[in-house]
Amino acid sequence: MQFGEGIINSKSKTFLAFCFCFISAVGIFSGLEFPKYWQYRLFILGLVVGVFLILFWQKFWWRFGLACALFFILGGLRFMLSVPENSPANIVFYNGENKIVSGEIVGEPDARLDSVRYIVRTPPGKILVKLSLYPEYKSGDTLTVQCALQASKNFPDSNFRYDNYLARLGVWSVCGSPQVITVVPVARINFLYAFKAKVNSQVEKLWPEPQSSLMAGLLYGARGGFTPELLNDFSRVGVTHIIAISGYNISVVAAVLLIVLIRCGLYRHQAFYVCVGGIILFVLFTGASASVVRAGIMGIVVLIAQQLGRLSRIGNVVALTAAVMLLINPYVLVWDAGFQLSFLATLGLVYLSPTIEKRLAHIVKAPTIRAVLATTLSAIVATLPLILYQFGRLSLVAPVVNVLVLWLIPYLMLFGFMAVIMSWMVWPLGQVLAWITGLGLNYVIILTQWLGAKSWAALELSVPLMAMFLMYAGLIYLVAKKYVRKN
Repeated sequence: MQFGEGIINSKSKTFLAFCFCFISAVGIFSGLEFPKYWQYRLFILGLVVGVFLILFWQKFWWRFGLACALFFILGGLRFMLSVPENSPANIVFYNGENKIVSGEIVGEPDARLDSVRYIVRTPPGKILVKLSLYPEYKSGDTLTVQCALQASKNFPDSNFRYDNYLARLGVWSVCGSPQVITVVPVARINFLYAFKAKVNSQVEKLWPEPQSSLMAGLLYGARGGFTPELLNDFSRVGVTHIIAISGYNISVVAAVLLIVLIRCGLYRHQAFYVCVGGIILFVLFTGASASVVRAGIMGIVVLIAQQLGRLSRIGNVVALTAAVMLLINPYVLVWDAGFQLSFLATLGLVYLSPTIEKRLAHIVKAPTIRAVLATTLSAIVATLPLILYQFGRLSLVAPVVNVLVLWLIPYLMLFGFMAVIMSWMVWPLGQVLAWITGLGLNYVIILTQWLGAKSWAALELSVPLMAMFLMYAGLIYLVAKKYVRKN
């Protein structure tokens, strides 16, 4: 009774409960298959609950319970509304047919080693078109292709749902065996994409491989130039996040950069504004796609959380951010690993980092190293159960490698960007900066390859879904116990 009264009597906890109901409903409805007619049932149920809420508004417990139920219904309804109906107005209606479709390339093309994936927006909906590396097409170009439209196929013997992975991008059809008929180049060039393309060209001139691929990964998350062997090494040592634009990456790097700036003499509020400004510029520079904007928001949430200090206010900021993102795109909660890692890393940095840093006080005397190590460990601990479930790999050297590498990443990004800009103005000076930055890039690559080649660097260890939930239940219990003790 005391626990329930504590929630109801606290506006902060009540708000958190409402957000949790909405988020949990999105998770349940996206993780289970519900027929389309549930949409109408939820709508009617929501109206009924709304009427009862008005009638019983004066009764404290009834008001709280009905409000929680209403937010749960709204979460389920939001997901159901995102599922397209099988009608001529939606692209799913044409799956299984051979058609000629025309539409505009949206977002940035996803270039791989052997092909490029384009998302084309047609009148009935978005489709995924996989084409060869050349000729190249740009965002905004209008493609007319003939292909066999089909639903995306899931991978056999895997928990990964490729159809829902594409659905988070609004893609419901895949273009099989596409043949390009006509191309209409975009009349108005996207400045951000054009600038990014020029930077990419300059990066390839300034640094040899694999340095150029690493710099491209750091600056704008490009991973197309990495060999499978090097990507595997990054994964085995637990630093893949430094070359991927995600909330996990930006949150950890932003937290480390904040520590470095404070240690360099800036006041906390000055370092905060520098980091926020850097994240905004980074988001704009990389093209401001939906996933990058979400990653940037998560990085800023981490910084705000560290400024606020009070856990109750921090929890509300994180919960509200999650609810708003799911209101925009409900598919990311269950079917976007980057989104999941972002929020778990954020929660780890907020709730675990202070405790871990306090425990390290007697072991690591240097304040900067201790803060970076606590930041790294908190993100690793918070994301480890999900990584074991999703990817089935445990990196034994990740804490050490992250400490040895993370402090350097902000400097590599800064000096790498300066080298690119300077090379356009004074080429020799840009080369000098690139050579200096190359020393740091080589350090990261050599360390990663050396440790990644060790058989003991990582274990192939996969856990079932229930084990993952039990791990997080244990973490939540430990954090909640400590929080309740403080209050």
